[in-house]
Amino acid sequence: MNEQQLQSMIEGGETLTVEFKSDRKQISDGTIYEEIVAMANNKGGTLLIGVEDGGCVSGAGPRHGPITDPIKLQTAILNNTVPNINTQVSAVTLDGRPVIAIEVPPYPEPCATATGKSVRRVMGPDGKPQVVPYFPRDQRSRKTDLGLLDFSARVIEGASGESLDPLEFERLRQTIARLHGDPNLRKLTDRDLAKALRLVETQPDGELLPNVAGLLLLGRESVIQKLLPTHKLRFQVLDEQGNVKANDVLTGPLIRVLEEVESRFSARNEEREVLAGLFRLPVPDYSPEGFREAVNNAVLHRDYTRQGDIYVQWHADHMLITSPGGLPEGVTLDNILVHEPIPRNPRLAEAFRRIGLVEQTGRGIDKIFLGQLRYGRPAPDYNRSDQTAVRVVLRGGQPSLEFARLVYEQEKAGAPLSLDEMLVLNALFLERRIDTERTGKLLQKGLGEARTVLERLHERGMVEGRGEKRGRVYHLASSLYQQLGLTSAYIRSRGFDQIQQRQMILQSVEAEGKITRRKATDLCRISEPQAYRLLSKMLKNNDLDKVGNGRGAYYVKKRTDKTHG
Repeated sequence: MNEQQLQSMIEGGETLTVEFKSDRKQISDGTIYEEIVAMANNKGGTLLIGVEDGGCVSGAGPRHGPITDPIKLQTAILNNTVPNINTQVSAVTLDGRPVIAIEVPPYPEPCATATGKSVRRVMGPDGKPQVVPYFPRDQRSRKTDLGLLDFSARVIEGASGESLDPLEFERLRQTIARLHGDPNLRKLTDRDLAKALRLVETQPDGELLPNVAGLLLLGRESVIQKLLPTHKLRFQVLDEQGNVKANDVLTGPLIRVLEEVESRFSARNEEREVLAGLFRLPVPDYSPEGFREAVNNAVLHRDYTRQGDIYVQWHADHMLITSPGGLPEGVTLDNILVHEPIPRNPRLAEAFRRIGLVEQTGRGIDKIFLGQLRYGRPAPDYNRSDQTAVRVVLRGGQPSLEFARLVYEQEKAGAPLSLDEMLVLNALFLERRIDTERTGKLLQKGLGEARTVLERLHERGMVEGRGEKRGRVYHLASSLYQQLGLTSAYIRSRGFDQIQQRQMILQSVEAEGKITRRKATDLCRISEPQAYRLLSKMLKNNDLDKVGNGRGAYYVKKRTDKTHG
């Protein structure tokens, strides 16, 4: 690590992967080893010794000699951790003071100090990183997250062939028929059906014992409650003040639980209608398909080794679905739409796919997004998720009947909108304007794909662009605004012509005495490059004078001889 990298890391502050340690009282080697272990047991990271919590560099004392020898410190860490953690140690001088930087890789297997202490680094309830004990249950959860352990394939002690309910086998066959799952499964006997779906494990004596997936799908409710007490789903209805009006606790086998959730959802999910030609198009409060997929994901990907219930909460203007266990390793809020599927319970996921409960491709999240977007509502919001649970908010309230009709008419015309196109149109419908950079972040696919999608929508006559290629800004096309009944919004989104922009800038200068490029950008609703060109033209036409250069530059009214008078 060099000085520039160190400075940048300090400016970023402490995070889950960056820890500052003061060395004014010379922290012990044991403390260093524990911090290293804590990072290795999570996502890895960097320990900076000689930096105060606030980011002030106070300096690190020498380690293992009159001056710090990075190789000796690296060797000491290697010999005092189990398994031996191979770090990279750097001694960097910043502001005339030494800082020891120790870079730690993540380890898939549980790590401990040589004295047997196992800890891990997590975000605390106050939003700050902290070190906590790393219990066996947490180690099991991490292995599951990394795909090293399939808990759903384990046989639970106490389970037997009698743990399975014959009625659930019949429910399973009916579900396969209703959802068009693998038709060959319906013809099998109970024993062969359980074997075909790999819901049982064959013992040396030939006995078939149900695994976790088998218990969850086919088990007797009393047995599930006893052997898998972590399996519980709460369907709650809350009023505008947050008071719980209904709290149904469901603990039965999964297919029955999903049916009961669906029944409660359907009873409350009201519909409006919009005319699309001669057809009456129903527009529900919430997309049944999107909701169904969100609940399926919650029960399929929850961490069954972790305490905590699945919550399906019906609020006045949104739904919140909570599933214990954070996002799988490698999946973040910034790549959740494009990351390949990582099932937390592979055996259970395999059975769900063959039954027809979830997408064969594992891209159920696309259905959740499309379900929201097709009715002109905001995209699903996963921002409340953390290391303990995945939380998704589905916004309800008044839908856009016109937007729903637009989506339906595109499908009827044989030109259905892709998820990427729907994301862009939905953002434009809600935010009015978008540029390439914002589109890239929205699609989670970068600028190249963003330009492709925007240009494709432009060719379809659905969006219009303004400005040159570098600072191009897009808005919905005039025809779409007319379809959506928002003609006045089109005029605002289309922006003002340069004559209007010039007058607005002159009026602003008259009122405030000056204007900056940033102010002109916001005032005229144009990009910064466009504002720069407009202001430059006004300078050339003697409308304005420029004062200063660079970031501090601003523009004032053109001085005349009389002004100098």
